[in-house]
Amino acid sequence: MTPTDITNPNIFHKVVDCQWACPAHTPVPEYIRLIAQGRYTDAYMVNWQSNVFPGVLGRTCDRPCEPACRRGRVEKEPVAICRLKRVAADAKGDIAARLPKPAAQKNGKRIALIGAGPASLTVARDLLPLGYSCTIFEADLKPGGMMRTQIPRFRLPAAVLDEECGTVIGLGAEMRYGVRVESLKAILDQGFDAVFVGSGAPRGRDVDIPGRHEAAAHIHIGIDWLASVSFGHTTAIGARVVVLGGGNTAMDCCRTARRLGGEKVDVVVRSGFAEMKASPWEKDDALAEDIGVHNFLVPLAFLHEGARLTGIRFEKVRAEYKNGRRKLLPAGEPPVHFACDDVLIAVGQENAFPWIERELVNFDDWDMPVLDAATLQSSHPKVFFGGDAAFGPKNIITAVAHGHTAAISIDLLCRGQDVTARPRQRTTLASQKMGIHEWSYDNDISLDLRFKVPQAPKEETLRDVNREVELGYSKELALKEAEHCLNCDIETVFSQALCIECDACVDICPMDCITFTANAPEAELRTKTKAPAANTSQELYVSTDLRSGNVMVKDEDVCLHCGLCAERCPTGAWDMKKFVIDIAKATTCPR
Repeated sequence: MTPTDITNPNIFHKVVDCQWACPAHTPVPEYIRLIAQGRYTDAYMVNWQSNVFPGVLGRTCDRPCEPACRRGRVEKEPVAICRLKRVAADAKGDIAARLPKPAAQKNGKRIALIGAGPASLTVARDLLPLGYSCTIFEADLKPGGMMRTQIPRFRLPAAVLDEECGTVIGLGAEMRYGVRVESLKAILDQGFDAVFVGSGAPRGRDVDIPGRHEAAAHIHIGIDWLASVSFGHTTAIGARVVVLGGGNTAMDCCRTARRLGGEKVDVVVRSGFAEMKASPWEKDDALAEDIGVHNFLVPLAFLHEGARLTGIRFEKVRAEYKNGRRKLLPAGEPPVHFACDDVLIAVGQENAFPWIERELVNFDDWDMPVLDAATLQSSHPKVFFGGDAAFGPKNIITAVAHGHTAAISIDLLCRGQDVTARPRQRTTLASQKMGIHEWSYDNDISLDLRFKVPQAPKEETLRDVNREVELGYSKELALKEAEHCLNCDIETVFSQALCIECDACVDICPMDCITFTANAPEAELRTKTKAPAANTSQELYVSTDLRSGNVMVKDEDVCLHCGLCAERCPTGAWDMKKFVIDIAKATTCPR
């Protein structure tokens, strides 16, 4: 194998699995260490620079970082990364002096942002300090987009959302609330230098089966119904409720229905329980609130008496897999009947761009904008997309990542530079050595299992749609949970010039991840390591030739970053170095 070039930013970035998996590349181990040190405001600001909404995401993130967590490879559950983020948000001090200030002088460039959701607010956060004038058009009367309209208050209190949206708006954004954009051409005609479309995926899919129109008054599109609840327009629902769909929106619908009068609430899904798109913790929360989940049922008809809904009839199906694809086939059983007073349809969301003239922007066969994936620029050079509006429904953290990307593109465009010439990431490696056997970080690993987040009593939360269910970690629990982190950004860095091949590191390594052997092609080298390096998604760390002609091979996949190799090495060939990657943003681009 070619020796590893540790100056390549992605070599060690990929080793920090949680940060690599996060769409916004939040430096997870760094803020967890700060939380363990009681430096909550510092931890919050590390998050704010990256993900913009730490308090929101600490409660609602889809957590792509956690399945990637190295701790989860040796134990049942990973570190509670998401809920630790909330600790920083809840316990932070006054951050006003640490925020960027509104630009003292504008640069003359005007940017229009359609929708005040997480993607648009991120673009504004990055561009406003640089002197851009950002005008945000929002159809609702408050900012937040889907964070406000689709996430119930018992999961995300309005005060948290108001604060973090307000932090961005306070940088000088011009807000035009209650304005529904009807024409992209009309926006461009106002002389804006760029337009960012962050309008989300605002249209919920419907179910067109017999009875849909006759009983329409009691059949609701899930995302519209949640928005109506959020703004206080809907305050009650029938005693018997059926929710169609198995995603996170369906879980929010069923749990909200329980709080608005639903005594018997059932979720009915076409797929099996394991295949439901809802996050595992969302399903667990629904089940804990006595909500029934029924699988492999396909709706056949809404039953009604005149305009009054009485129930739904379902066909029982079974899954058959062929060439990795699932096909639902009739199970040959009698139809299943659910009596109900109201139905909430949460079977997916779609983009809707009737306001964008097709002669301005190219769309594909699925009526989605044709975009450059690296720049988020459309066929119109001044128009960019992000969040759910770009590639369909995803999540908040992906929308934030899109916002950072689009802000770089808009900044380059407005400065007359090549939008495709993306700025480089900057990295540093700094030794953590404080003495012969002492490091500047705590490398002792807690053996406790993941700590559960305390919750308010169910009998109280089910009576109030605005009462937050999760109470968050106390500072004491946060410290214990933070101690699970393996400090994956503290890298074991090898210096072949100092190595005498004494094998002390090989002997002390608890994971058998270090091997000295003859070089070979990667596939062969993976079989020659002391413990076979089976995970090909994680690159091997390979040195140049040593004096013996062998190379050092380290399997980064199983390394615990414990530092024992560096402590045992008699020549200092191993060192523990903190890896920091500065993900490029518009505010850090060379000017």
